[in-house]
Amino acid sequence: MPYSKAKPIVILMADDDEDDRLLAQDALRESRVLNELHCVEDGVELLEYLRKEGKYSEPDAAPRPGLILLDLNMPRMDGREALEQIKLDPELRSIPIVILTTSAQEEDMVKGYDLGAASYITKPVTFEGLVALMSALGKYWVEFVELPTSNN
Repeated sequence: MPYSKAKPIVILMADDDEDDRLLAQDALRESRVLNELHCVEDGVELLEYLRKEGKYSEPDAAPRPGLILLDLNMPRMDGREALEQIKLDPELRSIPIVILTTSAQEEDMVKGYDLGAASYITKPVTFEGLVALMSALGKYWVEFVELPTSNN
């Protein structure tokens, strides 16, 4: 039985791999997590989305995410740089960021946590693993964690 406080959140996924973005969308649907998923392709686009710049300047184009899923290895601006900029911005730093990457390097994990990531997860190699991960993320971030409704 779902936890009574569950309500949909906006999840923003930053990943340059289109297949990974599509798989994540399918996995979220399959896991029946209440959410709205938006995707961007790199750190530059992630910051434009969060700051409502460029193509995200329309009022409804970029709803504030309750959670960011962040890949580390992306073109133009990688996840490490984007994470650092987000956590330095007083209006954005309260958004929880889960690093979701193929990198299992200890130094990436340590740096991610040092920069303020809420969690570090190595991407599952199977679709079933991704569905299980998205279900667990949904239960935790949607049903149990209390997130602020604004940036205050």
